Amino acid sequence: MTAAACEISGLSAIADRFDYVLLDQWGTLHDGRTVLPAAHDCVLRLRGAGKQILVLSNSGKRASANAERLARLGLPRSAYDGILTSGEVTWSGLRDRTRAPFTDCGSACFLITRGGDCSLIDGLDLVLVTDMRDADFILLGGLDDDLAEPDLWRDRFTGAAARGVPMICANPDLMMFGAADLVPAPGTLARAYEWLGGPVSFVGKPYQPIFAAALEQLGDPDPHRVLMIGDSLDHDVAGARAAGLQSLLLGDGVHRTTLAGAPDLAAATRKLAASPGRMPNWTMQHLSW
Repeated sequence: MTAAACEISGLSAIADRFDYVLLDQWGTLHDGRTVLPAAHDCVLRLRGAGKQILVLSNSGKRASANAERLARLGLPRSAYDGILTSGEVTWSGLRDRTRAPFTDCGSACFLITRGGDCSLIDGLDLVLVTDMRDADFILLGGLDDDLAEPDLWRDRFTGAAARGVPMICANPDLMMFGAADLVPAPGTLARAYEWLGGPVSFVGKPYQPIFAAALEQLGDPDPHRVLMIGDSLDHDVAGARAAGLQSLLLGDGVHRTTLAGAPDLAAATRKLAASPGRMPNWTMQHLSW
């Protein structure tokens, strides 16, 4: 299977190429305020065509919280078959403690989330600490827009990194949609901690565990019949390629500065991808049937 970033106008053009769909959230299904009308119509048409749909997100929140948010934004739970988030994979890992990086991270947790949300540790045998100096590990699930710049964390991170405090990043996204424009996402903050010498484990796209969990949730289908749709070369496309899935990149997302409105979207995508491991099979501006 060769990925060539061929431009299509809608999913109906390739509907015979896949039976299962993994759908990213932000920039694919919604813009943070509402589910995009063309995306809503596309999801309904995918279901009508007999495709099985799993929403696959790098959200640091649990799956149920994301389903509730999608419903508020206009996509009811009945419109898709399931939802899996990096937050859910992280929560399960901290509960089970059966594999790295969760086996030896300790119990004293310094939690960084958006809006003070603590659902990522609900029901877990952890001690929440408010001083990073008391932490066995740092759990990064989300970021408020006004705390997204890594420089704001430098002093605390420098000390924690020097002590070798591990960080688990439950949202590897590098950029996110803020109130006005794109701002650094948790993945960028985790990379900054890594740059300071701190040990970081990432959970979510493009890393293998979340794709393995997604395929298991779909019933372990042939990966070549699964299509990953998202707006990030680094997360959606790279992760899909590594897992042996097909992929479709949307131009009107995190790469919109480069791709949105490009006169030759396929050529612009190939140039931006730059390497086979980041090259999608197909590209189009936004999700539509």
